[in-house]
Amino acid sequence: MRIDVITIFPEMFKAVLDASIIKRAQEKGVLQIALHDLRDYTHDKHRSVDDRPYGGGPGMVMRPEPIFEAVEAIKPATCRTVLMSPQGERLSTSMAQRLSAVDRLIVICGHYEGVDERVKTLVDESVSIGDYVLTGGELPAMVLIDAVARFLPGVIGHAQATDEESFAGGLLEYPQYTRPPVFRGMAVPDILLSGDHQQVAHWRKLQSVAKTLQLRPDLQGGT
Repeated sequence: MRIDVITIFPEMFKAVLDASIIKRAQEKGVLQIALHDLRDYTHDKHRSVDDRPYGGGPGMVMRPEPIFEAVEAIKPATCRTVLMSPQGERLSTSMAQRLSAVDRLIVICGHYEGVDERVKTLVDESVSIGDYVLTGGELPAMVLIDAVARFLPGVIGHAQATDEESFAGGLLEYPQYTRPPVFRGMAVPDILLSGDHQQVAHWRKLQSVAKTLQLRPDLQGGT
Protein backbone atom coordinates (compact mmCIF):
# COMPACT_ATOMS: atom_id res chain seq x y z
CA MET A 1 0.00 0.00 0.00
CA ARG A 2 1.17 3.54 -0.73
CA ILE A 3 0.01 6.58 1.22
CA ASP A 4 0.71 10.10 -0.10
CA VAL A 5 0.40 12.89 2.46
CA ILE A 6 -0.09 16.51 1.41
CA THR A 7 0.96 18.87 4.20
CA ILE A 8 2.62 22.19 4.93
CA PHE A 9 4.61 20.57 7.76
CA PRO A 10 6.20 17.39 6.38
CA GLU A 11 8.88 17.54 9.09
CA MET A 12 6.24 16.73 11.73
CA PHE A 13 5.89 13.16 10.45
CA LYS A 14 9.46 11.96 10.92
CA ALA A 15 9.18 10.86 14.55
CA VAL A 16 6.09 8.75 13.84
CA LEU A 17 7.02 7.29 10.46
CA ASP A 18 10.60 6.42 11.42
CA ALA A 19 9.77 4.39 14.52
CA SER A 20 8.06 1.24 15.76
CA ILE A 21 5.54 -0.68 13.66
CA ILE A 22 5.21 1.97 10.94
CA LYS A 23 8.96 1.91 10.36
CA ARG A 24 9.03 -1.91 10.19
CA ALA A 25 6.10 -1.94 7.76
CA GLN A 26 8.03 0.35 5.41
CA GLU A 27 11.20 -1.71 5.75
CA LYS A 28 9.26 -4.85 4.84
CA GLY A 29 7.85 -3.13 1.76
CA VAL A 30 4.29 -3.59 2.99
CA LEU A 31 3.76 0.16 3.30
CA GLN A 32 5.18 3.08 1.35
CA ILE A 33 4.65 6.63 2.56
CA ALA A 34 5.45 9.76 0.54
CA LEU A 35 5.28 13.25 2.01
CA HIS A 36 4.49 16.21 -0.26
CA ASP A 37 5.08 19.80 0.85
CA LEU A 38 2.05 21.79 -0.26
CA ARG A 39 4.19 24.92 -0.62
CA ASP A 40 5.97 23.24 -3.55
CA TYR A 41 2.75 23.75 -5.53
CA THR A 42 2.49 27.51 -5.01
CA HIS A 43 3.55 30.13 -7.55
CA ASP A 44 4.25 33.30 -5.55
CA LYS A 45 7.48 34.31 -3.88
CA HIS A 46 6.00 33.89 -0.41
CA ARG A 47 4.78 30.35 -1.19
CA SER A 48 1.37 31.28 0.21
CA VAL A 49 -1.15 28.51 0.84
CA ASP A 50 -3.80 30.55 2.65
CA ASP A 51 -5.82 33.75 2.38
CA ARG A 52 -8.54 35.71 4.17
CA PRO A 53 -12.04 34.20 4.05
CA TYR A 54 -14.64 35.78 1.79
CA GLY A 55 -17.42 37.30 3.88
CA GLY A 56 -15.04 38.18 6.69
CA GLY A 57 -14.32 36.39 9.91
CA PRO A 58 -11.28 35.38 11.94
CA GLY A 59 -8.34 33.34 10.75
CA MET A 60 -7.22 32.23 7.33
CA VAL A 61 -8.49 29.63 4.86
CA MET A 62 -6.35 27.29 2.79
CA ARG A 63 -6.51 28.23 -0.89
CA PRO A 64 -7.75 25.69 -3.42
CA GLU A 65 -5.10 26.13 -6.15
CA PRO A 66 -2.10 24.50 -4.41
CA ILE A 67 -4.19 21.61 -3.12
CA PHE A 68 -5.73 20.93 -6.54
CA GLU A 69 -2.31 21.03 -8.20
CA ALA A 70 -0.76 18.75 -5.60
CA VAL A 71 -3.50 16.14 -5.88
CA GLU A 72 -3.51 16.27 -9.67
CA ALA A 73 0.27 15.87 -9.76
CA ILE A 74 0.42 12.75 -7.62
CA LYS A 75 -2.96 11.05 -8.08
CA PRO A 76 -2.88 7.82 -10.11
CA ALA A 77 -5.83 6.45 -12.07
CA THR A 78 -7.00 4.38 -9.12
CA CYS A 79 -6.79 6.02 -5.74
CA ARG A 80 -8.83 7.09 -2.71
CA THR A 81 -8.43 10.63 -1.42
CA VAL A 82 -9.33 11.75 2.10
CA LEU A 83 -9.30 15.14 3.79
CA MET A 84 -8.51 15.32 7.50
CA SER A 85 -11.20 17.60 8.90
CA PRO A 86 -13.15 17.97 12.18
CA GLN A 87 -16.27 18.00 9.98
CA GLY A 88 -15.53 14.52 8.63
CA GLU A 89 -16.79 11.09 9.59
CA ARG A 90 -15.24 9.91 12.82
CA LEU A 91 -12.39 7.44 12.34
CA SER A 92 -13.35 3.94 13.41
CA THR A 93 -11.94 0.44 13.29
CA SER A 94 -14.21 -0.44 10.37
CA MET A 95 -13.11 2.65 8.43
CA ALA A 96 -9.43 1.90 9.02
CA GLN A 97 -9.93 -1.67 7.88
CA ARG A 98 -11.78 -0.52 4.77
CA LEU A 99 -9.09 2.00 3.84
CA SER A 100 -6.36 -0.60 4.36
CA ALA A 101 -7.79 -2.52 1.39
CA VAL A 102 -6.96 0.21 -1.17
CA ASP A 103 -3.63 0.24 -3.01
CA ARG A 104 -3.19 4.03 -3.01
CA LEU A 105 -4.41 6.58 -0.51
CA ILE A 106 -3.92 10.35 -0.60
CA VAL A 107 -4.31 12.19 2.71
CA ILE A 108 -4.78 15.98 2.69
CA CYS A 109 -3.96 17.80 5.92
CA GLY A 110 -6.17 20.81 6.50
CA HIS A 111 -4.95 23.81 8.49
CA TYR A 112 -5.87 27.28 9.75
CA GLU A 113 -9.66 27.77 9.74
CA GLY A 114 -10.04 24.96 7.22
CA VAL A 115 -9.86 24.54 3.46
CA ASP A 116 -11.74 26.25 0.67
CA GLU A 117 -15.00 24.33 0.27
CA ARG A 118 -14.20 23.59 -3.38
CA VAL A 119 -11.37 21.31 -2.28
CA LYS A 120 -14.00 18.82 -1.16
CA THR A 121 -14.79 18.07 -4.80
CA LEU A 122 -11.36 16.43 -4.93
CA VAL A 123 -11.89 14.00 -2.07
CA ASP A 124 -13.82 10.79 -1.61
CA GLU A 125 -14.42 11.39 2.07
CA SER A 126 -13.49 13.61 5.00
CA VAL A 127 -12.16 12.01 8.18
CA SER A 128 -12.13 13.25 11.77
CA ILE A 129 -10.42 11.64 14.75
CA GLY A 130 -12.83 13.10 17.30
CA ASP A 131 -15.15 15.90 18.30
CA TYR A 132 -12.45 18.49 18.93
CA VAL A 133 -10.31 20.84 16.86
CA LEU A 134 -6.52 20.67 16.54
CA THR A 135 -4.17 23.24 15.03
CA GLY A 136 -3.86 21.21 11.84
CA GLY A 137 -4.50 17.91 10.10
CA GLU A 138 -1.00 16.51 10.58
CA LEU A 139 -1.57 14.75 13.91
CA PRO A 140 -4.92 13.30 12.72
CA ALA A 141 -3.19 12.10 9.54
CA MET A 142 -0.59 10.26 11.63
CA VAL A 143 -3.38 8.64 13.65
CA LEU A 144 -5.11 7.56 10.44
CA ILE A 145 -1.89 6.11 8.98
CA ASP A 146 -1.20 4.14 12.15
CA ALA A 147 -4.75 2.81 12.34
CA VAL A 148 -4.77 1.78 8.67
CA ALA A 149 -1.27 0.25 8.71
CA ARG A 150 -2.15 -2.18 11.48
CA PHE A 151 -4.58 -3.95 9.16
CA LEU A 152 -2.03 -4.53 6.40
CA PRO A 153 -0.91 -8.17 6.12
CA GLY A 154 2.37 -8.78 7.92
CA VAL A 155 2.41 -5.52 9.88
CA ILE A 156 1.12 -6.92 13.17
CA GLY A 157 2.98 -10.02 14.34
CA HIS A 158 -0.08 -12.07 15.35
CA ALA A 159 -2.69 -12.46 12.64
CA GLN A 160 -5.56 -12.45 15.19
CA ALA A 161 -4.32 -9.44 17.14
CA THR A 162 -6.61 -6.94 15.45
CA ASP A 163 -9.64 -9.24 15.80
CA GLU A 164 -9.76 -9.02 19.60
CA GLU A 165 -8.89 -5.38 20.20
CA SER A 166 -11.17 -2.69 21.54
CA PHE A 167 -13.97 -1.68 19.14
CA ALA A 168 -13.71 -4.91 17.15
CA GLY A 169 -17.27 -6.22 17.02
CA GLY A 170 -18.54 -3.13 18.86
CA LEU A 171 -16.95 -4.05 22.20
CA LEU A 172 -14.08 -2.79 24.32
CA GLU A 173 -11.24 -5.26 24.80
CA TYR A 174 -11.24 -7.58 27.81
CA PRO A 175 -8.72 -7.03 30.67
CA GLN A 176 -5.17 -8.23 29.96
CA TYR A 177 -2.64 -9.68 32.42
CA THR A 178 0.93 -11.00 32.29
CA ARG A 179 3.61 -12.10 34.76
CA PRO A 180 3.93 -12.08 37.72
CA PRO A 181 0.73 -13.90 38.78
CA VAL A 182 0.58 -11.78 41.95
CA PHE A 183 1.86 -8.20 42.09
CA ARG A 184 1.60 -6.10 45.26
CA GLY A 185 -1.29 -8.20 46.46
CA MET A 186 -3.16 -8.03 43.14
CA ALA A 187 -3.67 -11.48 41.62
CA VAL A 188 -4.36 -12.55 38.07
CA PRO A 189 -7.89 -14.07 37.83
CA ASP A 190 -7.72 -17.83 38.37
CA ILE A 191 -9.57 -18.55 35.13
CA LEU A 192 -6.65 -17.19 33.09
CA LEU A 193 -4.28 -19.61 34.81
CA SER A 194 -6.57 -22.62 34.38
CA GLY A 195 -5.47 -23.65 30.89
CA ASP A 196 -9.13 -24.10 29.91
CA HIS A 197 -9.24 -22.14 26.63
CA GLN A 198 -13.01 -22.41 26.24
CA GLN A 199 -13.64 -21.01 29.71
CA VAL A 200 -11.05 -18.29 29.15
CA ALA A 201 -12.78 -17.25 25.92
CA HIS A 202 -16.16 -17.17 27.72
CA TRP A 203 -14.72 -15.08 30.59
CA ARG A 204 -13.13 -12.64 28.16
CA LYS A 205 -16.40 -12.19 26.28
CA LEU A 206 -18.29 -11.45 29.50
CA GLN A 207 -15.60 -9.00 30.59
CA SER A 208 -15.74 -7.19 27.23
CA VAL A 209 -19.50 -6.82 27.44
CA ALA A 210 -19.38 -5.63 31.06
CA LYS A 211 -16.62 -3.10 30.36
CA THR A 212 -18.45 -1.77 27.31
CA LEU A 213 -21.71 -1.35 29.22
CA GLN A 214 -19.87 0.48 31.99
CA LEU A 215 -17.56 2.72 29.96
CA ARG A 216 -19.01 3.01 26.45
CA PRO A 217 -22.71 2.05 26.36
CA ASP A 218 -23.00 4.07 23.15
CA LEU A 219 -21.07 1.40 21.25
CA GLN A 220 -23.13 -1.08 19.26
CA GLY A 221 -21.96 -4.06 21.28
CA GLY A 222 -22.96 -2.38 24.50
CA THR A 223 -26.59 -1.73 23.62
